[in-house]
Amino acid sequence: MQRCDETQRVREVLGARNLHVPSWRLPTIMLAAFGALWLLLAIEPVSREDWLLENLLVIMSVPLLVATRNRVRFSNTSYVCLFVFFVLHAVGAHYTYSLVPYEQWAQDLTGGSINEAFGWERNQYDRLVHLLYGALMMPPAADLLAVVAPPRGLWKWLLPVMFVTSHAVIYELVEWFAALLVAPELGDAYLGTQGDAWDAQKDMALALAGSVVAMTLCRLARRPEP
Repeated sequence: MQRCDETQRVREVLGARNLHVPSWRLPTIMLAAFGALWLLLAIEPVSREDWLLENLLVIMSVPLLVATRNRVRFSNTSYVCLFVFFVLHAVGAHYTYSLVPYEQWAQDLTGGSINEAFGWERNQYDRLVHLLYGALMMPPAADLLAVVAPPRGLWKWLLPVMFVTSHAVIYELVEWFAALLVAPELGDAYLGTQGDAWDAQKDMALALAGSVVAMTLCRLARRPEP
């Protein structure tokens, strides 16, 4: 009888703990949806060589996130941000970033021109993704640092921004080395410079701006502690 009571108490404790464990349902659904979209966009991309290079990021990142899911459980908000970024990246990889036909899409939907409205002279899809990278990576960065190196005080807000910005710098370097070592003939197509000598610096600045804006919004939305 006593043993049965102890077993029941253990079950109650485990059940209470499970109430605080986030469900894996939403991340699993998003992973399946991204997998289906990725396979669809893998069909006849504009440049198969560029598509392969661009997808090095996906091939390394997604399996790593799945493999470490029990060690670092991101919030559902972070998983949504990761999903949105990977979808944007998959679209850019399919079309080759500088050739994403958002102008045609806009004209088909609205009859207007985005580039003319903003006075742009180049395809801005890559710049948009770099800006959103800075913004969308803020929640995952904050979650990761909270687990592996919990910051305190002002560093709680500065470290995620610095972490994301350093990733933007590293990504530009990886792009450069990948273009040189793997497929130097792709050159501008992979790097997406579109003739702009300051393209890498502008991309890094946009990622920084996105991360600062996202962190500022998080700070303003934070409820005052009781």
